[in-house]
Amino acid sequence: MILLLAVLAGLLAGQLRAWAGRRRLHVPDLRYWWLALVAFLPQWLAFYLPATRQQIPDYLAAAALVSSQALLLIFAWINRRQPGFWIMGAGLLLNLAVISLNGGLMPISPETINRLYPTLQPSWEFGKRFGSGKDIVLPYSQTKLGWLSDLFVLPFLGRMVAFSLGDFFIAAGVFWFLWAQGGAHSESRS
Repeated sequence: MILLLAVLAGLLAGQLRAWAGRRRLHVPDLRYWWLALVAFLPQWLAFYLPATRQQIPDYLAAAALVSSQALLLIFAWINRRQPGFWIMGAGLLLNLAVISLNGGLMPISPETINRLYPTLQPSWEFGKRFGSGKDIVLPYSQTKLGWLSDLFVLPFLGRMVAFSLGDFFIAAGVFWFLWAQGGAHSESRS
């Protein structure tokens, strides 16, 4: 959800910047843009598409998330000269590290779950996937690189959402990239 907010805010900021400078919003010149689509496909099947997310076993969901993060990191590296891509890549690397070290899913603590769903009766199990999402429930004390897990909680569109430090960096990089598209043409490619 934080990524969606970054995309919307970045597009708006880029458009306003272009308008203020009497320029057009640039169409991004990304190398291997299709790699981002290919990278998102495993996540879409494992976590978002209702017809498949309940059917995919946890070990395949974990493999889908790790492979997706790795492909997105490669995409960020290929486009590292674009504005914001170093920050985006750093966030992807942070997420890939914590996910890989904790069984292939993003760790979330029971305390964070309680902040997200204060009235939910605990029906989750430690070490298991939380619902059909990308998270695995782990006590913070047993989480490797716990400070990189889904720790932060904010309201978004009438509900609470959790995100990680890596998610924050990814969102900041996306915002910066989209904002830069409203600048002078040479500025958006530096």
